[in-house]
Amino acid sequence: MEIRVDNLQNPAVVALLNAHLLDMAEHSPPESVHALDLKALRAPEITFWTAWQTDQLMGCGALQETSPGEGEIKSMRTSSEHLRKGIAASILERLIAEARLRNYSRVNLETGSAEVFRAARLLYERYGFEYCEPFGNYNKDPHSLFMQLKL
Repeated sequence: MEIRVDNLQNPAVVALLNAHLLDMAEHSPPESVHALDLKALRAPEITFWTAWQTDQLMGCGALQETSPGEGEIKSMRTSSEHLRKGIAASILERLIAEARLRNYSRVNLETGSAEVFRAARLLYERYGFEYCEPFGNYNKDPHSLFMQLKL
């Protein structure tokens, strides 16, 4: 598997992100969906990675610089054909490694509180993320949980 910075132009990437947005909308009310669309993911403060096996897209994830010493993980998604193969863990490791290279003191994330998000929360917990209060522009929301990893 190759994990590389992506320009969000490949149709397979666009389709995966559109599926991600639809899935988030299915499991959370509109005011609680914090997934970014393609335009937002192209912002200069966001680096977006995709995981590939030859020409097959396996997953994606992004790291947003929210301040000079802090980042936020966004758009973590594994292609449905590649679930439970360690793709998300590999992408998360890449994002954490990049955060360390950037000398971030902390990486934050927001994820859903519903049962469908349980696997994601368990993954983040395995990598040392701890639950925290809302950060940045987020507010308390029964549909959201907030986590941080101190580096």
